[in-house]
Amino acid sequence: MYIDLPDKRYYSIGEVAKAFNVNTSLIRFWEKEFDVLKPKKNAKGNRKFTPQDISNLKLIYHLVKERGFTLEGAKTHLKEEKKQTLNNFQIISKLENIKNQLEKIKKQL
Repeated sequence: MYIDLPDKRYYSIGEVAKAFNVNTSLIRFWEKEFDVLKPKKNAKGNRKFTPQDISNLKLIYHLVKERGFTLEGAKTHLKEEKKQTLNNFQIISKLENIKNQLEKIKKQL
């Protein structure tokens, strides 16, 4: 899954939900369920997601939505095989980014 977000230090929950094409409530739910998601909150309580949080969200989205893991299965998979899963996911993500860039170039031709 290719996520098109500008290069920023912090992202709002609305930006993140729009990029992943999900509701903000799902992002908040995943935040409660997965320990790896720890967005910063400002004085008003608004969540601010870092690029590391976005990376973790991509991995969770991949496991739950694309591979069909249950929440418990995804939690277990992240704890037991996080390094291997993260390496594989990063490779897939880079390849998808390259594919997306090539498709943009093709449209311009």
